[in-house]
Amino acid sequence: MGGAVKTGFQIALQEGAEIAVKLDGDGQMNPRLIPYFIKPILDKKADYVKGNRFYNLDALNIMPSLRVFGNSVLSLINKIVTGYWNIMDPTNGFIAIHKNALQLLPLDKISNKYFFESDMLFRLRIANAVIYDLPINAKYGNEQSNLNIKNVLFNFPFKYILRFIKRIIYMYYLYDFNLASISIIFALIFILFGTILGIIKWIASIKTGIFASCGTVMLTALPIILGFQLIIFVINFDIQNIPNKPLCTLEPPHNIT
Repeated sequence: MGGAVKTGFQIALQEGAEIAVKLDGDGQMNPRLIPYFIKPILDKKADYVKGNRFYNLDALNIMPSLRVFGNSVLSLINKIVTGYWNIMDPTNGFIAIHKNALQLLPLDKISNKYFFESDMLFRLRIANAVIYDLPINAKYGNEQSNLNIKNVLFNFPFKYILRFIKRIIYMYYLYDFNLASISIIFALIFILFGTILGIIKWIASIKTGIFASCGTVMLTALPIILGFQLIIFVINFDIQNIPNKPLCTLEPPHNIT
């Protein structure tokens, strides 16, 4: 689980490793692919390389249907939460990371359990690390997945929401303040205003038995529409600002916690 991986990362840093590689021991990952994982980092094209089983459709056909669906949903959620809109298969356990990016991660704050990979992506985005998706094929036998469905459904949502809120605060209000920062504020105001006004008018209509006028409906709907348009702008802004300058091209940073 995540705790053991973090211990390995700490030892790698202490031993002066340039790149740390991690793969699961369930037999689904081919160790011969390790050179392909470290090459983008050695070429200074990425700070973090992870496997992606969604490139090859033929290979994807051998993946159990439940895993395909679950990974697709988790991929979409992770895109929104982390801001890495260009990656898939976020829970893939085959990864390589450069020491510069690893030194920036507060390992003591990263999840010790099955949320580890998703938490890593969140922390890497805060550090502005560049991620590279490497197409791989996974082998499946009769083994059971260690990822508990109940754990995902009941524990992961709260963790995702918390990290999404943190990322927005960190990236758009603490580390930077830009047009998207303003748009988020107005989007929330417009949507909240329209929703509250709509509820008030709806309750009044029920009590009086009088239908709301077209003007009242528009007054309620327009702020909500404007709010969602601003959210679309923010999403587009977020997509356009995916990190593209690897940290491994910089001088080794001081450890930030």
